[in-house]
Amino acid sequence: MRTQRGVTLTSLVIYIIGMVMIISIVSVLTTYFYKNIKNVGADINPIAEYTKFNSYFTNETNTENIKILEVSNEGNQHYIVFDNGTQYTFVPENKGIYRNNVKVCQGVTACIFTTGLENGNDTVKVKMMIEEKDYTNKYTLKK
Repeated sequence: MRTQRGVTLTSLVIYIIGMVMIISIVSVLTTYFYKNIKNVGADINPIAEYTKFNSYFTNETNTENIKILEVSNEGNQHYIVFDNGTQYTFVPENKGIYRNNVKVCQGVTACIFTTGLENGNDTVKVKMMIEEKDYTNKYTLKK
């Protein structure tokens, strides 16, 4: 008897069908994965955005002997300037708050900076709305 070594037509067809099935499964999973990644990146978590802004602003107000140079809430000009050169600006067109030229918070629909004096200390009150959720916080400047 002769030994038959090699690939028969039947086994070749089975190999091709198996490879097509594996490639199809991998492509469906990859497409599903990348669609979900895009969806996750598009969502804005208001609490996370507020926390990000709060951490930057708290760090700023806790700087020793910091002073407020200017505050504006007129028209589209919403900003606060500190004496160390840092400026926080709300840009309604971009729905973001910028620290100098870096966007630190997104999805903001309103932001108002007000200053005051409480117990002999300068204070800054920040009232903002992120994705229809209101946040208000009062910061006391460190002397």
